[in-house]
Amino acid sequence: MGTGNQSLGTEFTLLDLFQHGRMNTLLFVVIAILFLVALMGNIILVHLIRVDTRLHTPMYFLLSQLSAIDMMYISTTVPKMETNFLSNSKTISFLGCAVQTFVFLTLGATEALLLGFMSYDRYVAICHPLRYPVLMTKKTCWLMVMCAWSSGSVNALVHTLYVFQLPFCRSRLIKHFFCEVPSLMPLVCQDTSQYEYTVLLSGLIILLLPFVAILASYARVLTVVFQMSSNKGQTKAVSTCSSHLVVASLFYTTTLSTYTRPHYLHSPDQDNILAVFYTIVTPLLNPFIYSLRNKEVLGAMKRLLG
Repeated sequence: MGTGNQSLGTEFTLLDLFQHGRMNTLLFVVIAILFLVALMGNIILVHLIRVDTRLHTPMYFLLSQLSAIDMMYISTTVPKMETNFLSNSKTISFLGCAVQTFVFLTLGATEALLLGFMSYDRYVAICHPLRYPVLMTKKTCWLMVMCAWSSGSVNALVHTLYVFQLPFCRSRLIKHFFCEVPSLMPLVCQDTSQYEYTVLLSGLIILLLPFVAILASYARVLTVVFQMSSNKGQTKAVSTCSSHLVVASLFYTTTLSTYTRPHYLHSPDQDNILAVFYTIVTPLLNPFIYSLRNKEVLGAMKRLLG
């Protein structure tokens, strides 16, 4: 079918996360609880960093940006998914699908780049502590954030504009619980193999490079820490780095698996499971792993509570 098929009035149909009667109710409750916990955890962290002057440091500034992104990130997909659980209508408009794709891609790419910048902050703080105030100035932090947001937005805009001008076939059933570029590819009525190379390239730049930077920076941090004589310091560093790496690996490996495979290798069930990890689990874990476990944030919470 030609491009005349495209219109703002056209609707797509989304699938539920799981197609089992009683499981829908249980899943609705579980995801609603996880959504609320993730929102509350990130809201509390952003508020603590804003009101407590002791947390006005580069590390916590970047963490507050991560929490703000996670709040928007999880809100891009879960409310629509929860609405679909409660209603008989599973449709989303052509414009709504395009907006969801753009926002989701922007937030996902921004988070991927920001996590890489955060690992650089920890690397400088531990490996070059005397130069930290010079290297991690307020201006540098803002440049990092602006770079992450602008790169993520441009990448998302290019992919969204290209995908939604393609001719879609008569079937408008998206075998996914939200609009995402890989899930839209099977609906296109022309060869997309060339375009999928650009998706692969974007994935390697925006996902793989920051992930490699994180692994390299934490490897260097652990090397420096193990040269210290304090066993307590070594144990704490290993615990902190390992928890950070687990969450980062969860985010990057699942997104890389989704965005670097051609569409004919995708399975709807597998894609749904992978998407749960990078759309719900990581925004839930990030505030607890990165901040709510450390003494400075807990101290700020105690001071706030009087």
